[in-house]
Amino acid sequence: MEPEAMKLLAAGLAIGLGAIGPGIGIGLLAGKALEAMGRNPEAAPVVQTNMILTVAFTEAVAIYALVVALILKFV
Repeated sequence: MEPEAMKLLAAGLAIGLGAIGPGIGIGLLAGKALEAMGRNPEAAPVVQTNMILTVAFTEAVAIYALVVALILKFV
């Protein structure tokens, strides 16, 4: 296998596997947050604020995977 083909394969795997975890995490987080808001509507603003903050941190992991994939592709 050629080195260029290996670089492209590694870049694809980096972003593919790096996006699975945050995708599952955000899905679970949103489901549990909506469940909590449904059970206790008075706490909805606090739950929503914490959910948005956590989604931002979780999404950062996927962005790091994208950066690694781009580095692998272009270096």
